[in-house]
This record gives sequence, structure tokens and C-alpha cells, in this order.
Amino acid sequence: MIASPQARGFTPDEYLAWEREQPIRHEYIDGEVYAMTGGTLPHNDIAVNLTTILRTTLRGTGCKVRMSDAKVRVSAQGPYFYPDVVVTCDERDRRAVEAIQYPKLIVEVLSPSTAGFDRGDKFKFYRRIPTLEEYVLIDSEKIGIDCYRKSSGGKWELTAYPEDAGDILELVSLNFRCPLALVYEEVEFPESSSQMIGG
Repeated sequence: MIASPQARGFTPDEYLAWEREQPIRHEYIDGEVYAMTGGTLPHNDIAVNLTTILRTTLRGTGCKVRMSDAKVRVSAQGPYFYPDVVVTCDERDRRAVEAIQYPKLIVEVLSPSTAGFDRGDKFKFYRRIPTLEEYVLIDSEKIGIDCYRKSSGGKWELTAYPEDAGDILELVSLNFRCPLALVYEEVEFPESSSQMIGG
């Protein structure tokens, strides 16, 4: 998301109507809309890898995996965001047209320009969604994944990957495990980083 708003004073309904006519995506917070910036190729590769793995694993479970063109609605008044990957297992989202309202998992692939917002204010907004159980932040410039998991007591706990116990990403909300190598498969990092997985 870029720093300055593109339009001000919209109601949620006005935003949704306006957004349908736009050639690019915009997120909505407190009456203001923000144009979405393009991501890097490593950013895209990571999102495609994780979406592919999740879709294959969750086929036939009633859960639906969507990518960056799917809006998530925090509440009737907004905000509306476009996460990189979102999984909903709620029947109420099956026929949704405008936005997902009951996500179980939200994934953001971090970019230098958005990492602070994704870790801070965006996570504060996402935590208002009662059905959300895990929020995952994936680094697109080096190997690293932070998974925030809501405990049975309602507190959010961080698990950082890779861990000493092995390089396996676990998403408890979906009963899902996979090697980090699959998430980063054939991802080439920027010149400043010499890491590459599966290349």
C-alpha cells in the first residue's frame, strides 16, 4: 500500500462501488482509499507457491484459498484489505462476491515499503476478525516466516521460522505442515542476498 490516500471521505458502500470501476486495486481505511503498489517477482513467486500448496492440500475440505485479488472485510465499516493469500473455511464466505468476511488464515508477503504496516497497524485491524486464527508474514528478501497464532485464551503468540526443530512451516488452524523449501521453491532473492531455495 502507498503512503498517501488517493481519495477521501468515502463510505464503505461508496468505496465498493468506486473500486469496481478502477483499473487497479485500492485498500480502504477510515474513509480513505490507498492504491496498491506492484510487488517484486520473488514476492509473487512466494505467494503462488504457498497458494498452490494450500489449494492442493485443502481440496475437498470445504476450505477455500484465494490470492491477492480477494478483498478481506474487517467489519461493515472497513477496513478492506487485499492480503496476498487468504483461507476461509466458513460456509458464509462460499458465495461472497465483494469480500471475505470470515477468514481463518491471512498471509502477507512482506515488501520493504509495506513491512512496517503489515506488522503493525494492519495486524491490529486483522485481530478484530473473530474467525482469524493465524496471521503469517513471509519475508521476500531472505528466508524467514513469522506466524502469529491465536491461543485458546485469545492471545496472539509468535512462532518464527526457521526453527531449531527443523525447517517445517506449521499452520495449526488448517492442520497443515510443509517444508519451508516448498514455500521458497525457485525463489531468487535480490542481488544483496545469496540465498536461493530449490534452484
